[in-house]
Amino acid sequence: MKASLQNYFDQWESPWMQLYYRMVWAQVGQLEGQKILDFGSGFGWNANHFAAHNEVVAVEPDLEMVENRQRENTYEQIVGGLSALSAFTDGSFDVILCHNVFEYAPKERLAMLREFARLISKEGFISIVKHNHAGALMQKIVFENALDEAYALLRGASKVNQMFGKIHYYDIAAMLEADSAVSTFKTYGLRTFWALQPNEFKGEAGWADKMFKVEWEVCDKPEFIALSFFNHVLLRKK
Repeated sequence: MKASLQNYFDQWESPWMQLYYRMVWAQVGQLEGQKILDFGSGFGWNANHFAAHNEVVAVEPDLEMVENRQRENTYEQIVGGLSALSAFTDGSFDVILCHNVFEYAPKERLAMLREFARLISKEGFISIVKHNHAGALMQKIVFENALDEAYALLRGASKVNQMFGKIHYYDIAAMLEADSAVSTFKTYGLRTFWALQPNEFKGEAGWADKMFKVEWEVCDKPEFIALSFFNHVLLRKK
């Protein structure tokens, strides 16, 4: 794998990555017997987890990530992107996961959302995890002390992820105005506090359990959602 992807892959064992997925999975809720689409599945961390008790289809365009994905549990893996979704009929999935994808495909994200609206079942839901601009500013200022970069972000500059490229921040509400087929029914904050802590704290015994309790307590409170590094938005058909 290229160095940037290897670095990302190696973070799976880190306490902060484990905590991130623990929070995401708790917010999605316990799923069993569902048909799930994981779009932009990466190394298969979501797909492998949910495949233990569900039928999962994972779609990912990066061949290196697919070749190195987690696969303890059985799921269908498709190498591809938006065009791969045309193979599925309307209402094919009970749950659709699309985590940290829209930021890197600004020209396709509205088309993706419309496909998700077509593919989700009447009683199902769509799980979108998105970067939060205010949360990025908090990390730049508090954790990194990168004040020049923070000011540039305030003035409209884009942050760049070393693995996936430029982060194009977006407003989910504006997207939904362009597609009235789905609406938000729940929003959570993710990584509200631990993005601001020195990494040396995160290796301490019991840190993850204590931080989970704190994060879970505030993850549905608007004032903390507004400042969290990620927002987790759940959508369903109107």
